[in-house]
Amino acid sequence: MRTAAQNAELALLLEVAGTPKPGNVDRKREYADLRFEHFLAGAVGAQDGLEMADRADGPPVGEAFEQAVAGMRDQRGGNTQFGALLLLVPLVRAAARDDLTRSGASEVAEATTVTDAAGFYRAFDHVAVAVDDPPAEMDDLDVRRGSDAVPALYARELSLYDVMDRSADRDGVAREWTDGFERSFGAAQRLEALDCPMTDRVARVFLELLADEPDTFVAINHDEVTAKRVSERARAALDGDEDTDALAAEFVDRDINPGTTADITAAGLFIALERGLVV
Repeated sequence: MRTAAQNAELALLLEVAGTPKPGNVDRKREYADLRFEHFLAGAVGAQDGLEMADRADGPPVGEAFEQAVAGMRDQRGGNTQFGALLLLVPLVRAAARDDLTRSGASEVAEATTVTDAAGFYRAFDHVAVAVDDPPAEMDDLDVRRGSDAVPALYARELSLYDVMDRSADRDGVAREWTDGFERSFGAAQRLEALDCPMTDRVARVFLELLADEPDTFVAINHDEVTAKRVSERARAALDGDEDTDALAAEFVDRDINPGTTADITAAGLFIALERGLVV
């Protein structure tokens, strides 16, 4: 029987193995500097941090997250699964407490402290992450400052949940923290309901999530109009009006990477695996 940490690692591996996922790295499509093998290494490297999360009264969530990111970064591709780990760590902690429910995950998120927020910020010292510019009044809390912003966190007494709440209007991963991981649990239900090989389920659920809501990572790297159009074309692919493989190739060529959707897919995989989904 796998531990929650092992199921989280497996979720990361299954997510990148799903094909086709338009714009994402998968078994058939890669970017010049970000390859399939980097995601495999990132998933394995994150294990120490995931194991820290997999203890009911273990180290703070933020510390476990930083360790997971530091281990993930032990490959040449850079940021492979930062957002996915930000979802997985509190979910693993909820599982360790035998309460992997929306309320249980929310309880973990809402109980975070400024110490957790400091660990989150220190994680940015390990890897470059594409994020939106913060409001002017929060310039001292720009996550790209990494550990240099930690004193400002303590001065304002902001928990990690507080930090996520301030980003939820423009970041889909942060919104999961404040919305009780709604889309993650919904993705788990869809993965459980489908009857096909696991990698096909992953690709289908990814496409459904992308069609359902514009990807905030696309919006940050391009713009909101592009993100909305990407969702429309994902819907067309689901309806049979677009060829999914051709769409995947096009999005990679245009550097359109719906990373937030992939992060939520990985979180859904973890929840489903913990609930008994058989691989």
